[in-house]
Amino acid sequence: MLDTRRRTFITLLGGAATWPLAARAQQAAMPVIGLLGTTSLGNNETRLRDFRQGLKEIGYVEGENVALEYRWAEDQIDRLPALATDLVQRRATVIFAISPTAALAAKAAIATVPIVFIINEDPVRLGLVASLARPGGNLTGINILTAEVTAKRLDLLRELMPSATRVGVLVNPVNATNTETTLRETAAAARTGLQVKVLNASTSREIEAAFASFMHERPDALFVGAEPYFYSRRVQLVVLAASHRLPAIYSQRDFVEGGGLMSYGTNIADAFRQIGVYAGRILKGTKPADLPVVQASKFELVINLPTARALGLEVPPMLLARADEVIE
Repeated sequence: MLDTRRRTFITLLGGAATWPLAARAQQAAMPVIGLLGTTSLGNNETRLRDFRQGLKEIGYVEGENVALEYRWAEDQIDRLPALATDLVQRRATVIFAISPTAALAAKAAIATVPIVFIINEDPVRLGLVASLARPGGNLTGINILTAEVTAKRLDLLRELMPSATRVGVLVNPVNATNTETTLRETAAAARTGLQVKVLNASTSREIEAAFASFMHERPDALFVGAEPYFYSRRVQLVVLAASHRLPAIYSQRDFVEGGGLMSYGTNIADAFRQIGVYAGRILKGTKPADLPVVQASKFELVINLPTARALGLEVPPMLLARADEVIE
């Protein structure tokens, strides 16, 4: 009887010893979504909550049945190829590329791992997909149509300031893809009579220098390009615009919530939620080639009235009526 109990105890003890190994094996089998971004985690925390919400809607919760691996270029775009390769070596099940340059780097790194992207221009023209309806490869995602609403943003700026004739356009020359698109679209809009002055900035110091140049040739207003780096420097940009008493329009509401004058663009929260749903569907077995590229459909105009008053601007009633949100 004693021997039987001893054998039972040893058997249970041996089984208990294997529990951590089983847990590690289960954890290792958990699918991994690799996130590849051009800026930083701190710069994307709010957006990633929306991404996780999309995952949750499709049945995935970080740490429970899916793992997230983050790779951030910290505004050094030339790091993206190596970071993409690192995610491939980490055996990511799906890669989420946040920006056109991140998507291009991920595509160059691997042709078999599914890739979902959020970009701000035509993915067909960039060579990411064969068509919007039938992507045809291992990539799909969302186009937030920033380029397509560039003219609209300029129109809104002119509606707010009908007498404006000179507009400064701030772009990041390091991000050639974004810059080319912004300049192409603003040049087309400028044919309506606006004089466009291009301002290049890829560092904090260059942003300061761009605003300092206004002492010599001051524009009537500023158009800030839809650029990940500018998003990461949004506090600096809003403060400088205020100190120079320069009306500015931005692509995202975050600038206006931080004191900027006006923004018009895609509802980014909804876009990140949708891409979370797409990533979850791929984890469940859907192929990227079978998921059409989504064209953003939710756009929002946000106006900061205290900032307008500080700049001595009276916002036209019709413009206020069309705003999705007016910050009082």
